[in-house]
Amino acid sequence: MSDIKKFLYVNRRAPYGTVYALESLEVVLIGAAFDQDVSLVFMDDGVFQLKKDQNSEASGMKNFSPTFNALGDYDVNKIYVEKESLEARGMTMDDLMALTYEDEDDDWAEKSSMHLVSADEVRDLMEESEVVLSF
Repeated sequence: MSDIKKFLYVNRRAPYGTVYALESLEVVLIGAAFDQDVSLVFMDDGVFQLKKDQNSEASGMKNFSPTFNALGDYDVNKIYVEKESLEARGMTMDDLMALTYEDEDDDWAEKSSMHLVSADEVRDLMEESEVVLSF
C-alpha cells in the first residue's frame, strides 16, 4: 500500500484582499515537491485566481498569478474549475490562463491541466480524496 495520499485543495476566495489564495498556492507547491498526489478545485470567487491578465495594483498586493504556470513543473496537472461558478460570474474557460504540463507518457507532449467540471463532479472529487483543504 502506498503512503501517498490524495490531497484536494479547494480554492473558493478571490485572489487578492486576503492571504488565502497565495497561501493555498504555496502549500500546493510544497506538497507537490514532496510527491503528494495533488489536485486543485477552483470554485465560487476562487475562479478569479485563474483569470488572465490580472492587475493587482488596487489591492496593494503583488500579482502572484504567474506562479500558477509552475504547477506543471511540479506534476500538478489535475486542476478543476467548477462550471457553475464560472457561469455565475459571466466567465468561460477562455477567460482563464492556459495551464499546461508535459506528459512524459506521451513523448513529453504539452497538454492542458485544466478540466471544467460540474458541482456534482466537485462533490465526487471531494469524496474520493483522503485530505481536503479549503482556502
